[in-house]
Amino acid sequence: MEDTFNIDLSALEQWFDNHLGGHQGITIEPIKGGGSCELFSIQRGANRWAMRRAPLNTVSSSAHDVLREFAIINAMQGVGLPVPTVLAAQDRGAITDAAFYIMEYIDGEVIRHGLPKQYIASPATQVVIGEQLIDALVELHNFEWRGTELERLANPDAFLPRQIDRWLNQFSSYQGGRDLPLVNSLAQWLRDSIPDQGDLTVMHGDYKLDNAMFSHSVPPTLLRIVDFEMTTVGDPLVDLAWAMIFWPEEGNLIAIAAPNAKRGMDADYCQSPDQLIERYAHATGRDMSRFQWYQVFAAWKLAVVLEASYTQFLAGKSKNPSHEFFGFVTDQLLIRAERFAAANT
Repeated sequence: MEDTFNIDLSALEQWFDNHLGGHQGITIEPIKGGGSCELFSIQRGANRWAMRRAPLNTVSSSAHDVLREFAIINAMQGVGLPVPTVLAAQDRGAITDAAFYIMEYIDGEVIRHGLPKQYIASPATQVVIGEQLIDALVELHNFEWRGTELERLANPDAFLPRQIDRWLNQFSSYQGGRDLPLVNSLAQWLRDSIPDQGDLTVMHGDYKLDNAMFSHSVPPTLLRIVDFEMTTVGDPLVDLAWAMIFWPEEGNLIAIAAPNAKRGMDADYCQSPDQLIERYAHATGRDMSRFQWYQVFAAWKLAVVLEASYTQFLAGKSKNPSHEFFGFVTDQLLIRAERFAAANT
């Protein structure tokens, strides 16, 4: 048995033969940037595939559920959505000690730490990045999920109230963390101001610029949306607000490829969040009159998410300098959420 990256290559080779027919050898290497899960590139003959594997040290059976993620992406195959083409999934066992699925290898750019040099050299083409990010979200939200695997996975009743409870409970679970009165007061504001339940759509759950892959060539072309780990059926405006909380805006500390950052977008071709929100509204016809509520929720939720890492830093369980910085970012996000709430009062 040849074991590489805790993967039995002989068993994986046979697995591919069973699914694709014939017999061909394989080679495997890790891919950086897999986020919460591990990514590997697999070469089989002239074809290249990608393995997305749950972490080997997953502490919860529900965390990093790649089998659920596979089922979600598989349900959206064949209808023209910009989602990866998937082959099959496998639970932990003889091949490796964690569940995984195999999908097409996507040869593209991830915009996370800045734009690739070819985009920077053609600033006028950068405008399509925001446009395509919104247009792909519109496509995703238009997908008819009823009658698919997503209907079985969905629990859409009282979606927004459950989201507030979930993230407030998450914050309450932090041991030895800070007392942040704004977390509780904003949660109460969110409850008191909650919009009526509107459309229910497929909701990506972590929709933002660096969860899309773009072409190497210019003009940039959105190839695929990736990372469907948090996908569910819910309120589509949560997705839009989450994407916009990372989009460049004055004073936004977590903006991806902001114009004033190294390798950032050109300020003349970077839309404002309001322009992209309007593009979404025009394409969908959805009522955006309560959208500031969703902006409050997005900033508040992200503050709760980041405070978890800062609590780990305070407890001496993390020496990551980013986690130390997250404390300041959390404070600023809560101020931002409070500002959105005041504007909606």
